[in-house]
Order: sequence, then C-alpha cells, then structure tokens
Amino acid sequence: MTLAPAPRAARSSAELIDAEAPVLAHNYHPLPVVVASAEGAWVEDVEGRRYLDLLAGYSALNFGHRHPVLVEAAHRQLDRLTLTSRAFHHDRLAGFAEGLAALTGLDMVLPMNTGAEAVESGVKVARKWAYDVKGVPGDRATIVVAAGNFHGRTTTIVSFSTDETARAGFGPFTPGFRVVPYNDLAALEEAVDGTTAAVLLEPIQGEAGVVIPDDGYLAGVRELTRRAGCLFVADEIQSGLGRTGRTLAVDHEGVVPDVVLLGKALGGGIVPVSAVVARREVLEVLHPGEHGSTFGGNPLAAAVGSAVMELLETGEFQRRATELGAVLRDGLDALVGKGVVAFRARGLWAGVDVDPAIGTGREIGERLLREGVLVKDTHGSTIRIAPPLTITAEELQEALGALEKVLASGA
Repeated sequence: MTLAPAPRAARSSAELIDAEAPVLAHNYHPLPVVVASAEGAWVEDVEGRRYLDLLAGYSALNFGHRHPVLVEAAHRQLDRLTLTSRAFHHDRLAGFAEGLAALTGLDMVLPMNTGAEAVESGVKVARKWAYDVKGVPGDRATIVVAAGNFHGRTTTIVSFSTDETARAGFGPFTPGFRVVPYNDLAALEEAVDGTTAAVLLEPIQGEAGVVIPDDGYLAGVRELTRRAGCLFVADEIQSGLGRTGRTLAVDHEGVVPDVVLLGKALGGGIVPVSAVVARREVLEVLHPGEHGSTFGGNPLAAAVGSAVMELLETGEFQRRATELGAVLRDGLDALVGKGVVAFRARGLWAGVDVDPAIGTGREIGERLLREGVLVKDTHGSTIRIAPPLTITAEELQEALGALEKVLASGA
C-alpha cells in the first residue's frame, strides 16, 4: 500500500524525541519511532521509513489507519456539527444509541469518551443499581474484580489493580472492591455476598498478556451472578468490536452480560468514543444531574461510532479476525521451541512469551522495530500482537517472518 506522503518534518526523529523530554510528562516509554502518516496496517516515520503496525492502538485501530468509510463519516460530520453538549439534543445521537443497543443485544446506552470513563461510569451505575434496585445498605456496595486486571488508570480504577507500577504512590485508594484470581469460579463465588453490586471482568485480559480463561468460565460467571442477584459487567474495551473473531468476546460462549463497557475501536481510531451499554433496569437508575459528560455522545463521535457499527454489521471484520487468526496461530505455533516459549491467541490477538534468554519484551520490540514491525511489550518477556483487522495474510506472514528472524538472531 502506498501511503500519502507526509509533510517534510522540520526536525528529525531523533530531534523530535529529544525535544519531548523536557516538556512532556514521562508517563510513557515509547519505542523510538516518530510516526508522521499512516494508512491501513502501515505507518511511516518522518524520514519516510515504513513499518507494519502490529499494535493497532491497543485495538483502537481495529479497522486500520484512516479507514476510508470512517474518514468520510468524520469529514461529513465536521462540515455540519461537532459539539452541542448534552444540554441539547442533536440529530446523530438517537441512531448511535439504537445501533449500539442492537449490536450488543442490550437496551440502553450511556455515551462517554475514553475507556477509563466507561469503566468509572460502569462502577457508578453498578453501585447506584445496588442501592436503588437490589437494596444494599448505603455506602456498603462491593464490586468483585480479577487479579491481573487492566481497566484504566484513574484513581478509583488503580485502587483495584494488582499492578504495583500502576498503584505505587497514588493512594489512598478507593474502598469497595474485592480481588479474586482470574479464571477461578470457586474463588469468585466465595467473594460474592449480599453486598455485591457487580462482578467486573475482562473476557480476555489484554494487558496481562492476552490471558484467555477456560471454556465455560464466562458462562459460569453469568450463571453465578444471576443466582447471586448481582450484575455481570464485561469490559470489552480491548476485546470487543471484532478483535477476537466475534463482535464481542463474550459471544464465544453465548453470554449476554448485564453491562458491556466499550471504547477504543468504537471511535474508529479517529475520535475517543466509549459507552456503557446495559439492560434497561440498570441504566434507568440514572437521573438528570447525577452523571454526565460534556463531550460524551457528541455529534462527531456519534457519526464515527455509527459508521463503525455499520462496518461490523457486515460481519466482514469478524470473519477476517477468525481467518487471519488461524494464520497467526499457525505462524506462532511454528516458533514454539524456536524462541517462543508459549502463546495465547484468540482471533487476531495474541500474547507471545519469548524465552527470557533471548530478551525482554521491550528488547524484542526494539529489534522488531529495526525490521520494520511495530509491537508492544507487556510484562517480562511477553509481547502482544494485535494488528488492524484490515491486514492481509501476506502482510501478517511478513511480520511473522520478521519475528522468526529476530528470535533466531537473538538466541
């Protein structure tokens, strides 16, 4: 694919990276590449070097960089209306909410912006439901979460993180959460009691290294929460919207949660769009003035989000994730024992554990960068692979070949 030429940068990649250090908070440690343009599964740096993107913005770019349908939807809306705030109605919001409710099989939508906002909103809604509907005594509601979770980085969310890097130095922490091991129904059942408002889980834990639970776990969570009279809240911000070969990751077990949290790909890689989608009984606990967002559900977000849903309604991207996921699994399987210790994959999403003797995840990412492939490490010697769903089989094979080369040279 030929990318549109990027404007010539006044400064080189190295100069731009150096210029960031004194003026940007050091809360990220990005790979040393400065992207200037992108299209599909490819990005180009300021010097014109091309790279195959195997991260896709942590699934925010499921449909690739600058998908023409999404770009056109944004352009059309930019020419009409971008923001009203929720002080007024606008002509794109009803269609967006109708489409998202239909896509998830649920009833009502609370539009927000970022994934963390969706999670925070889901926590608030679950607590309010516990008091107003379940009858939990005031300020006593608890939410059960899983160890190894990643739901965002706000103070409430890091309160129930088990990642000390995310927590250290940010206390005191918000009470009301119980942490149990992931993929352990017995531990979950023991933690749930009459004060439990919700069980909040990722159907697949992305940041933890694409950790996939046992078959039947999600169905078990659904049944347990139903018996216990609490909500099942599924955080599908990374796993949802086609990534795993289904519209939602819970669809693999035919599970319909009470609440689904969406974000990332919902904005098509163009604008931040997130949402809490839930049963009517749950979202009807909110009343005017109790929760809101100036930008949540804005016309531009609704237009792009609606175009995203139209792409998903065709089933094309779910099929691509399934078919290309088989290519990815076969390629990784061939590398087991040749630098890959183990991997976990579902759809077009994989966590790859590299032999620590070869390098850390960060070092593998740096070596792949030199081969023209972008990935991101997570803990230890694990890298994540989550390319745009628009990638071709040939491009995916090219990336796997680069990984094989890096592993062989580092052994």
